[in-house]
Amino acid sequence: MRVIAGTARSMPLKCIEGLDTRPTTDRIKETLFNMLQPEIPGCRFLDLFGGSGAIGIEALSRGADYAAFAENNRKAYDCIGDNLAFTKLADRARVFFMDALGALRVLEGEEPFDIIFLDPPYGKGLEREVLGYLLDSSLLTEDTTIILEAALNEETDWIENLGYHIRKVKKYKTNKHLFIEMDEEDE
Repeated sequence: MRVIAGTARSMPLKCIEGLDTRPTTDRIKETLFNMLQPEIPGCRFLDLFGGSGAIGIEALSRGADYAAFAENNRKAYDCIGDNLAFTKLADRARVFFMDALGALRVLEGEEPFDIIFLDPPYGKGLEREVLGYLLDSSLLTEDTTIILEAALNEETDWIENLGYHIRKVKKYKTNKHLFIEMDEEDE
């Protein structure tokens, strides 16, 4: 696994051993960031369920001003810190050793994020809790793009019932990225 583009281009990233995380492959990461590239320079990026930190680090490498990471697995949290130090991007990042909702509560009241990336463990409903929280949060505006990584066969109709609009779905072999925004009437 490596940084695809930007100031840390081609730098290898550590990831933890075992099945606790599912690192996003370089090919999927490249596809995702090709779609996001116009929004990245100067943005505030939030990487919830951070894993190795590869997604937020890619955003920083490509010109994001700031990235925050949330991870509640100690090995993964340490891995994010190591990867940020190795890529020399740590000065523009904060890493929270806590679950996603805990990090959102700590961040509440700060400047909103431009992009929020969610890659929760599949099948646990954590994305519902996070999206429900964000609807009433100061961290989300009508201009915020939320990207949810989900299993390819996962049902996602509930997202629009919650008060969001799915702008785009990009499908891969085993998973998909949903590009989500607040519904206009909820703004």
